[in-house]
Parts: sequence; structure tokens; C-alpha cells
Amino acid sequence: MHDDATLIAQTRAWVEQVVIDLNLCPFAKRELVKNRVRFSVTHATSEAALIEALQEELLFLAGEDRIETTLLIHPRIYESFYDYNDFLGVAEGLLIELELEGIFQIASFHPKYQFGGTERDDPENYTNRSPYPMLHLLREDSLEAAIDAYPDVDAIPDNNIQMMNDMGTEKMKALLAGCLATGGGQ
Repeated sequence: MHDDATLIAQTRAWVEQVVIDLNLCPFAKRELVKNRVRFSVTHATSEAALIEALQEELLFLAGEDRIETTLLIHPRIYESFYDYNDFLGVAEGLLIELELEGIFQIASFHPKYQFGGTERDDPENYTNRSPYPMLHLLREDSLEAAIDAYPDVDAIPDNNIQMMNDMGTEKMKALLAGCLATGGGQ
């Protein structure tokens, strides 16, 4: 397994080359340029340890308004997308337990991400495929403000799916592989 600096470099490359360059999220570039995206790595190997890391990160964000969003990278747990997907309910439960529901929300990214009703290799799954399993912690008020200011926000998912389908699975695999080659390769 890579060191934290490499994991962060690969994830940052993915944010820059996939999320921003392909404009999958029109709100990401501003925060990355302003250095308001936190890349945090946890070496958790159990659900309990990941919950603890998630709690620490949520509490950190709650107390640090200079950071807009965190990508909590957890490469050592939930390699299976289905296990990861099941964990998302636990993560949402933690938001409720910490009384942070409505303040933060959690978006999900995984190397094997698969939307319901799709095949494993369908290109559209790459809108949420990342170098490593990660939880994206977002401030809801900032997200709502960005959405309110963006024209036709409802078209973003459909546009992203169309772009992924136009690019195709092989092109997206190559882009992701390029990100993994950053900082020492896989």
C-alpha cells in the first residue's frame, strides 16, 4: 500500500483530471484552487475504526470553517463496492448521532462504483469511480448556495452520464489509470 502522500497525490490528480477537467462537478474547481479541499487518509481496517475516523473528520470540519470539504480516503477497508455501499447507511447514521444531519452530507466514491440498474462496466459508473474508496464530506449550506447560483443544476447528472457514455469505458479506465500513476503508480 502506498504512503499517505502518494494516496493524496493520486486522489488529487483524479479530482483535477476527472472531476474538474471533465466538469463532473462544476463546484469543485473553485474550492480546490482556494485550497479549501482537505485530503485525509485513514488506515482503518475495521468498520469501527472507519467510523472513528469519520467522526473525527466531521468534528474537525464542524470546527474549521476555512476548509469547505473533505475527501476521507480509506484504501484499506471496503474494497467490495457492495460492502462499502452498505456502510453508507452507517455513515449517515453517524451524522444523525452527532446532530450534524443538515449541516453536512456524505457523497460516495469508489473504484468499483456501480449505479443500480447498470452493468459493472457501463461508462456512466465512472461519474462516481475514484482511485480509492472515499467519503466526500460536504457542507450543506455551501452546496445549496452553489446549486442555487448554478443554471440548470438538474441537468448535471444527465450531462455527466451522456459524457461518460460518449467517452466510453476504455477512455475512462485510461484516465483513472493515469491518476494512479501519479506519485509512484500502483
